[in-house]
Amino acid sequence: MNAMPAAASAPGAEHAVTSRRARVVLYTLCAVYVLNFLDRSLLGILAKPIEDSLHISDGQLGLIAGLYFAFFYCFIAIPIGWLADKTHRVNVLSAACAVWSLATAGCGLATTYPRLVLSRMLVGVGEAGGVPPSYALITDYFPPGRRGAALGIYNLGPPIGAALGIAFGAAIAAAFNWRVAFLAIGAIGIVAAVAVRLIIREPPRGGLDRTPAAAASEPTRFRDTVRMFFSRPTLVLAALGSGATQLVTYGVGNFTTLFLMREKGMTLEQVAVYYALVVGIAMSAGMLVSGRMLDHFVRRSRTAYATLPAVSLALAIPFYVGFVWAPSWRLSLIFLIAPMFLNYFYLASSIALVQEEVRPDQRVMAGALLLLVMNFIGLGLGPTYVGAASDFLHASHPQHSLQLALYSMTPFYVVAILIFLWLARVLKRESRPNGSTAP
Repeated sequence: MNAMPAAASAPGAEHAVTSRRARVVLYTLCAVYVLNFLDRSLLGILAKPIEDSLHISDGQLGLIAGLYFAFFYCFIAIPIGWLADKTHRVNVLSAACAVWSLATAGCGLATTYPRLVLSRMLVGVGEAGGVPPSYALITDYFPPGRRGAALGIYNLGPPIGAALGIAFGAAIAAAFNWRVAFLAIGAIGIVAAVAVRLIIREPPRGGLDRTPAAAASEPTRFRDTVRMFFSRPTLVLAALGSGATQLVTYGVGNFTTLFLMREKGMTLEQVAVYYALVVGIAMSAGMLVSGRMLDHFVRRSRTAYATLPAVSLALAIPFYVGFVWAPSWRLSLIFLIAPMFLNYFYLASSIALVQEEVRPDQRVMAGALLLLVMNFIGLGLGPTYVGAASDFLHASHPQHSLQLALYSMTPFYVVAILIFLWLARVLKRESRPNGSTAP
């Protein structure tokens, strides 16, 4: 495909780049992210039939959903991010989509726990190449001041993917079995991989930045980008705050369906309708609202990158406790609406901050490093911890071990809030009178 012309960075070009072509690219990337997250969330959605079929425990399920998956997902993202920064980002994204889709189908064919683990790891390998190139592509299709809203739309991928996974996965499992859901989603992903290559054009790196000359400077070496990232307090704190938040979102999210069915009495058919609606509507609204709010408040102060997620997480805590406590699944879902809306304000903030803070030729790699930190903490440790805690508590509280494990996630909200408040102080201290920071 032909790249967009370098003239895109000229005065008046912003409107052209952010019009129809940019929207088509954004919606395509969002659709791929939907599949990415749908594939990733199927394991948690279908936890009960998978546990029953393969005779595995909560702890084993937590390892597959968490540490085993995250190890490959996080660390493979680094060389893939470096490759995408040096080569064709669209090709990397298309190939990654094909790999994770084939591996998802492999999950449906697994007949033993080790085979399921292997397929799940391969899903992580493929998905490692999905998100970082997309961050960089969006940043090069949308100018500063519009990136928060664009990333908010892109980040609809997780809620839509999770909602479709709940509705589709639970319905298929109820009508047929859990294996069919994995095979069908894998086949759809192969088609999506081809569509990515046909629809998206590779844009010039940094063409819409306020200082496009930075794109023409000598490319930074791999180790220089890594050193830069971990030497910048703003980038490290954004990653750590996001990781602490994801410890809650992934830890709870991978066990919510199992919790609602085992301890609240929901059926798969009810999960497919009611839980899917809560996730799809509340989480999507949170992504959209947070992106718009970020673009609005960051014009006044760059501390909004940190204060917005801190406030949203503080508001979510009492509703999360109510979700875990509620005696019926209906009341539990009502309480869950608020955390589903508020828990994800951090995402657009952290992504936009990192993408704004680094050079255009470092954006994919910086995005990969952000994912490395936040996903290894959140995705790697969250589900692993919840599953292990549930197994540990099962002997003394066999009927409510998972509920107690979910209660124990509450302090991690506080940890995330404190980190984001720390980040707000750093951003305030680093700000210059004109509101910018040194690159």
